[in-house]
Amino acid sequence: MSKTISFGIPCYNSAEYMDHCISSILEGSNYAEDVQVIIVDDGSTKDNTYEKALEWQDRYPTLVKAVHQENGGHGMAVLAGLQNADGVYYKVVDSDDWLDGESLRKLLDTLRGFVASGVRVDLVISNYVYEHVEDNKQTAIDYAHALPKDKVFGWGEIGHFFMWQNLLMHSLCYRTDVLREGGVPMPAHTFYVDNIYAYVPLPRCKTLYYLDVDLYRYFIGRGDQSVNEKVMVSRIDQQIRITRIMMEAYHLYEDVAEAKLRNYMLQYFTMMMAVSSIFSKLSDKPEADANLAALWSDLKAYDAKMYRHARHGLVGTAVTLPTEVGKRASIGIYRIAQKLVKFN
Repeated sequence: MSKTISFGIPCYNSAEYMDHCISSILEGSNYAEDVQVIIVDDGSTKDNTYEKALEWQDRYPTLVKAVHQENGGHGMAVLAGLQNADGVYYKVVDSDDWLDGESLRKLLDTLRGFVASGVRVDLVISNYVYEHVEDNKQTAIDYAHALPKDKVFGWGEIGHFFMWQNLLMHSLCYRTDVLREGGVPMPAHTFYVDNIYAYVPLPRCKTLYYLDVDLYRYFIGRGDQSVNEKVMVSRIDQQIRITRIMMEAYHLYEDVAEAKLRNYMLQYFTMMMAVSSIFSKLSDKPEADANLAALWSDLKAYDAKMYRHARHGLVGTAVTLPTEVGKRASIGIYRIAQKLVKFN
């Protein structure tokens, strides 16, 4: 691999804000030659996203690669970036987000050290920050109490993660070969595939490192953003599709030998079932309740132990309360969590 790290930037009608994202990586890395930025235009139709990508490539031909593809959705753009990556490591940065410069330099120093010394680290984890445009406030998500610092470690050394502390795409920097060798089953034309990206490759990662810096800045506030609540409710069918793919990826009790990793993945999967349940309750689509019931039924048939963990634990019970009163109570619990963490 000719680069230390490749950053994949999926873009779809992103001309208005993509420059900030790209600049944050190039400037933050001091235009280092071992850094690659792959701008993937996912068939933009409303603006000059691809033309801007080509302009960046023309300005920095050894650093930036512009890729164009027919529209396939976020997951296909992530995979196109991965396919074109020349870096030992691969990290996704969405086009409306950005990276903190000082934190990026620390990440690069860390990765260069691994490459130079021949130490194999499959996954490097760092913090991310919700940047709320509506009130100009930030909410940082870190893993200081859950992960060892300043050492290479395995899953057996991790601690407890709170439900709002799951490892998301924003916090992950995989070795490129980990992603390529096992594949990432992300469907086309589907939102929320970042959950698959942050879940399915984990058992392949044998060595990890936690860099306690607030690297990724996650923009929250555009009305059409995929994590906007109204948008998420309208796309409940896609949320359920993603959750089903995650369900079918593993029989966790049989396929994941390391107990602490299995417990973490059960927690993540339970959260996905909870999100599907809450947004089904918020949806006015006539088929939403039936689709949710089918998901729970299929989970029970697929793996009874995973079903019991997801359905009858504290979280599963809270979001599946019966009757209309229970439905309002479940939504109320979600609203409290939403205010505390401000995740959308």
